[in-house]
Amino acid sequence: MLSRFLNSTTKTVTFAAILLASSALISRLLGLFRDNLLANLFSKQQTDIYFAAFRIPDFIYGILITGGIVAAFLPVFSEYFGTGQKQSRDKTGTIPAEAQVLTNNVLTFFLLLLIPLCSLLAVFTPQLIRFIVPGFSPEQKILVVALTRLMFFSPILLGISAIFSGILQYFNLFFALALAPIFYNVGIIAGILFLVPIFGLKGLALGVISGAFLHLILQIFPALKFGFRFKPSFNFRHPGLQKIFRLMLPRIVGSAAFHINLIVVTAIASTLVPGSLTIFNFANNLQGVPIGLIGISFAVATFPALAKAWVQRKKEDFLKEFSDIFSRILFLIIPLSLLIFLLRVGIVRIVLGTSILGQGKFSWWETQLTSAALGIFVLALFAAALTPLLIRAFFSQQDTKTPVKIAILSMILNIALCFFLVKLFRTSNIFENFIAGTLNLSQVKNISVLGLPLALSLSSVFQFLLLFIFLKKKFKKFTLQPRFSQGLKKVFTATLLMIILVFGWLRISPSFLDLETFFGIFFQVLLALFGGVGVYLVFSLLLKSKEPKIIWLSIKKQFKG
Repeated sequence: MLSRFLNSTTKTVTFAAILLASSALISRLLGLFRDNLLANLFSKQQTDIYFAAFRIPDFIYGILITGGIVAAFLPVFSEYFGTGQKQSRDKTGTIPAEAQVLTNNVLTFFLLLLIPLCSLLAVFTPQLIRFIVPGFSPEQKILVVALTRLMFFSPILLGISAIFSGILQYFNLFFALALAPIFYNVGIIAGILFLVPIFGLKGLALGVISGAFLHLILQIFPALKFGFRFKPSFNFRHPGLQKIFRLMLPRIVGSAAFHINLIVVTAIASTLVPGSLTIFNFANNLQGVPIGLIGISFAVATFPALAKAWVQRKKEDFLKEFSDIFSRILFLIIPLSLLIFLLRVGIVRIVLGTSILGQGKFSWWETQLTSAALGIFVLALFAAALTPLLIRAFFSQQDTKTPVKIAILSMILNIALCFFLVKLFRTSNIFENFIAGTLNLSQVKNISVLGLPLALSLSSVFQFLLLFIFLKKKFKKFTLQPRFSQGLKKVFTATLLMIILVFGWLRISPSFLDLETFFGIFFQVLLALFGGVGVYLVFSLLLKSKEPKIIWLSIKKQFKG
C-alpha cells in the first residue's frame, strides 16, 4: 500500500500543486507545533542559539543544493532522458542508460564535495561563529559551535535527497516528494521531545539530522522503482555534469546572496535585545506557511512542465503554463495575505503564545513584536510567493545568470536597508511612531527588530519586479493572458468583500467571546479564517472567476479512472 502510494504519479500540474500544498500544510502545521515547543520549553537565549546554529549548514545547503543542483539537475536530466529514450529500447517509465550515467556522476561528485567541505567547516566553526553572532555571550557562542558542528550532517543528507527529488519531479512522482518535508519536521519534533531531555540542546541538532535522514529515505525507494541504480562514477568530464556546473555557478552566487542576507540579519539581531533573533525567525516561519503552501508548491509542480516545454521548443505552451500558474497564485495569495494581516495577533497567540508543553515562556512583549513582524512580512507576501515561479521560469530555460544578478542587487539593497531601518527604529521619530501606532506597539519600548522584516520585505518586492521585467523582455509576445487584468479585478473585489466581513467579525466577536482564554482566541481566528475563505470563494464564483473551476476540475481529473 505504501509502495503503491509513493510510486503514484500526478496527472495535472494543478493537482500536483494541490498535493504539494496539502503536504506543505501538514509539514507547516508540524513546523508550527515545533515552534510552539521551542517558544515554551526554551528560554529566549536558548532559541537564539538554536536559530543561529542553522546559519552555516543552511548556507552550504542553500548555495550548493537548493541554489545549485536543484536548479540545474532537472533541465539537464530532461535532456538526457529524452536522448536516452531515443537510443535505447527501455520500457517507458524506466531511466535510460544516458540519464543513469549522468545521475551517478552527479551523486558521486556531490558526495565527494559535501563530505570534505562540511568536515573542513566544522573545524573552523569557532572562527566563523564570531562573525555570525558578534553580540552573543561567550557561553552562547560555545553552544552555537557545538550545535553547528552536528548540523553539518544535514546538508550532506539533504544534498543527496535533492538529486532524487529531481528524478521524482521528472516522473511526476509528487506523492513521495510531498511526504519528505513532513517527515523532516517529525524528526525535529522527536529531537525536541525525546533527545533534548537526554543530550540537552544538542538534542535539537540530533533531531535535525534525524529529519534529514527521513527526508532522504522517502525519496530513494520510488527512484529505485523507476530503475535507478547507484554506481559510483568518477567521470567528472561528463558533458552533462559539466553543463550542470555551468548552470550551477551563477545560481550558487545568487543563492549565496540570499543566505548572506540571513547571516547579516542574524549578526544584527545578535546585537539587539535578547530574543530578537527568535522573534524574526518565528515571524519568518509563520509567513513561510502561505509561501510554502502556494508559491513553492505551484512553482515546484510547474517546473517540470516548463522545462519540458522549453526543451521541446514549445514557447507558446511555456508562456501559457507560466501565465496560468501566475494567475492561480495571485488568486490564492492576495486574500490570504490580507487575512493573515488582520488576524496576525490571534495567530501568534495561538501558535506561539499558547503553551502545549512546558511552562509557557513566550511573553506578551514577544507576542506583540512577532505579530508586528508577521504583519510587515505579509504585506510583501505576493512578491515572495511569485518569486519561486519566476526564478524557475528562468531555470527551465537554463538561464541561471539573470536571477543571480537580480538576487545580488536585492542582497545589497536588503543589507543597506537592514542597517538603516534598525538604526531608524532605535530612536523615536515620525516614521518609528507611525509604525508603532499602526501595528499597536505604543506600549513596547524597543521595536528596532522590526527593521529586519521591513528590509527583507522591501527587497523582496524589488527582486520580484526585476525578475518580472526581465522575463517579459525575453519574450516579445509575452503576456499574462488577455483576461488577466479582468481576473485581477475580480480577485480584489472578492477580497474586499471578504475583508469587510472579517473586520466586522473582529469588532463584534469580543462582546461574546472571552479573548483572554485560548478557546476564545481560537474560535475567533478559526471562524474568521473559514468565514473569510468561504465568502471569498462564493463571491469569486458569483463574479465568474475561472480559477475555482480549474482547481476543482484538476482534482476530479486526478481521481477519474
